[in-house]
Amino acid sequence: MKNKKIAFAACSLLMTLASVSLTTQAKEWHSIQIATEGVYEPWNRTRPDGSFDGFEPQMAKVLCERMKIECTLVAQDWDGLIPGLKAGKFDVIMDALAISAERRKVIDFSRPYTDAPATFIAQQSSGLDLGAGNLVLRGDPALDTPVVEDLRNRLKGKLIGIVSGTVYSGFIREQFGQVATIREYKTPPEPLMDLKNGRVDVVFEDYGFLAGELQRAGSSDLVLVGPAISGPIWGEGQGFGIRQGEPELKAKLDAAIASMIKDGTISELSHKWFRHDFTPPSQ
Repeated sequence: MKNKKIAFAACSLLMTLASVSLTTQAKEWHSIQIATEGVYEPWNRTRPDGSFDGFEPQMAKVLCERMKIECTLVAQDWDGLIPGLKAGKFDVIMDALAISAERRKVIDFSRPYTDAPATFIAQQSSGLDLGAGNLVLRGDPALDTPVVEDLRNRLKGKLIGIVSGTVYSGFIREQFGQVATIREYKTPPEPLMDLKNGRVDVVFEDYGFLAGELQRAGSSDLVLVGPAISGPIWGEGQGFGIRQGEPELKAKLDAAIASMIKDGTISELSHKWFRHDFTPPSQ
């Protein structure tokens, strides 16, 4: 009798586990909402009719076709992107979001779809010269501080504009906070407006965003004034932000991105919108 009870209990346990397995089977994605600022040209911008355009919206159109998923783009301020994602307001963040170790603590990422450096921009009439070429930084202050020593000397006494909450703001505060004044802003257009009006001396931003700024009307007096800074300091590149625990969505995004890198779609769109190729290294 005791053995029968044990067998019955084991059978019940197997049935329960089978039931749990059925309810936790792989999630199928038929539609997703993708959040973007719509003001970070040429990565993303908002047309007068409210629709989105730019490198990322055009990339997303191809991406969603390849994933066979219906995608809806929605606008969200920069500082609300990660909180909104975690709260379930949307499913994906698409806003030149750098894949960093700090952000991985709270959200997950797709594989990178671009790998863009960052640099400085100033008014040409200022005569500011921060050097040229390329700097590769590791994200280790002990290794990076000597590399940027020349930049610190050139930026002494200057007022630097930077958008808060980005991977760039920490770098600027850490490396130049002792020699320059740092002014932080909520959105990317704000420091550029102050730059044009002479309220800051220089702005540090994503190279793609600044390249787009130089193509727009009203920016004829602006010029890139420093080296292109890249490397592990900015993380793995720019990718889609997704909630943790969504492996099926990540797999779909990764596969579609890989196909767009392989067939040159990312390179084509990158040249179109940035006039540079920001295709990430093969993984």
